[in-house]
Amino acid sequence: MFDISEQTNGQSISNVASVPQRSPFRYPGGKTWLIPTVRKWLKQEKKIANELIEPFAGGGIVSLTAAFEKLAKQIIMVEMDEEIAAVWEVIFNGKNQWLADKIYSYDLTHANVKAELENPNKELQDIAFCTILKNRVFHGGIIAKGSGMIKNGENGKGLSSRWYPKTLRDRILSINFVKDKIKFITGDAFNVLEQNLSNESAYFFIDPPYTIAGKRLYTYFDINHEKLFELTSKLKGKFMLTYDDTPEIRQLADKYNLQYRTIPMKTTLHFEKNELIISDNFLWWENSTSPRSFT
Repeated sequence: MFDISEQTNGQSISNVASVPQRSPFRYPGGKTWLIPTVRKWLKQEKKIANELIEPFAGGGIVSLTAAFEKLAKQIIMVEMDEEIAAVWEVIFNGKNQWLADKIYSYDLTHANVKAELENPNKELQDIAFCTILKNRVFHGGIIAKGSGMIKNGENGKGLSSRWYPKTLRDRILSINFVKDKIKFITGDAFNVLEQNLSNESAYFFIDPPYTIAGKRLYTYFDINHEKLFELTSKLKGKFMLTYDDTPEIRQLADKYNLQYRTIPMKTTLHFEKNELIISDNFLWWENSTSPRSFT
């Protein structure tokens, strides 16, 4: 059953507070709220999924949850954004202790942050640290060009509003327990999907930059949405594709004969809205949830 905290028009909104926070990112557009649904989807065959592929990894909450909760034997995370990818490369490829210690011991001041971000001589681990830094001290966790530092923050705490050094250190180090299950690729989601079209044993969790908010939130927001729908329609494995609920996205789903459902969510500003879940089948949904809207 859903972990339900509220009801909206008869549909449940998942309680984000009930989901273990595995990611070091405060990720804009992240899918922590969707984790109860993802769990059902990954358990649809009543056995551990052989492989989970996340072509737009971002904050990685789905991949990390699958690894920690033993919902998939092997996981492939893919991310094109160089800054976000640097964090995952450092975490998965041997510098995670350095990153955890740097965060834990860092003296967070405006002057130090400014100096850190303006340093032109950055190695991979420095890029990773600066990415986490920006994610935690920029408005809304947005690291894309045009974002800026928090001023007042929550309860007047300023920069430290979202800077939890011990928590971040612990999250990064805890990934050591599951890192052998995860392969990280710095690369293009479209290439990975094309290479795995015939992979019948894989589950694909596909969470691309959305058509409306993507430009504001991400560096690589400009993707070919129609091509993504075309590739998704050709996948032999099981898939879950998430999108904003717009007439254009519904038209693309209809064009490529893809089934979808609406699911309610609550934004960081507590506005309620619907998103679309597009999948190769919805037996897993209908067998475990109350009926939801379908078009």
